[in-house]
Amino acid sequence: MATEMTIPDGFDEVFVDRAERVRVGVRDHVALVSFDRADKRNALDGDQFSAIAAAGEHVKALPGIRAVVVHGVGRSFCAGLDFSGFASMMGDRTDMTENDGSPGRLTESGLTHLGQQVCWVWQEIEVPVIAAIHGHALGGGLQIALGADIRIAHPDTQLSVREVHWGIIPDMTGTFILDRLVRPDVARELTYTARVLLASEGASLGLVTRLDAAPLDAALSMAADIAARNHEAVRAAKRLLSASFVAGAGEQFAAERREVSALIGTPNQVEVITANLENRTPVFPG
Repeated sequence: MATEMTIPDGFDEVFVDRAERVRVGVRDHVALVSFDRADKRNALDGDQFSAIAAAGEHVKALPGIRAVVVHGVGRSFCAGLDFSGFASMMGDRTDMTENDGSPGRLTESGLTHLGQQVCWVWQEIEVPVIAAIHGHALGGGLQIALGADIRIAHPDTQLSVREVHWGIIPDMTGTFILDRLVRPDVARELTYTARVLLASEGASLGLVTRLDAAPLDAALSMAADIAARNHEAVRAAKRLLSASFVAGAGEQFAAERREVSALIGTPNQVEVITANLENRTPVFPG
């Protein structure tokens, strides 16, 4: 397993959210976005969603940026939804859907809700975004990584389209992006089974761009190489390559929101959560 990641030296910090969950530093035209909730493996709660989205918006406005690297401090890139979020699913069904202050509130664009925006914001940035992945990228953590242009992972990183394990569906742009990275049957198998796989397998399937024992170093090296190119040409290339990729995104994101809203807090979904927490097989009526 990869060692714990830290924030490299030499980056001038230009952003940190109020909860000090996410930091942005800049060095030689490269922005480094660091998820800094190491004690929770960078798991996603309300503050973390807000912090990641805010960091992405800040990076959008940074002058002179030519490449971006996203990584997690500590033992994992992002282990998925914080367990406290599951308690919300077992209570008020609006908590994770459209309620103000939740990951389900719509952003100003109306294209995404907050949970989707922490993944999609990397596509909205005009320069290439590289995710350096280690430890775990599960559920929402994997969806964030899939939102990047390029993914470099430690071979032993654990990946999973994990949502069905908790009785829901990928609703953070995952159904849209996954189907464009891997074969349709692979997307279905990973989603239906929620199995955990290593990045070494993920690379063969198309989830991971490149494997490296030091993914952050490799991502920063690639970012430096990109930053040395004609930045106008690189931005034009991203616009062209993204044009067909993003077609139809809004409709799919709205469909994700409808489907997950219909699932959260239902008896079957609550039974899945309860059974997982009690380490037993769920029992469904009928």
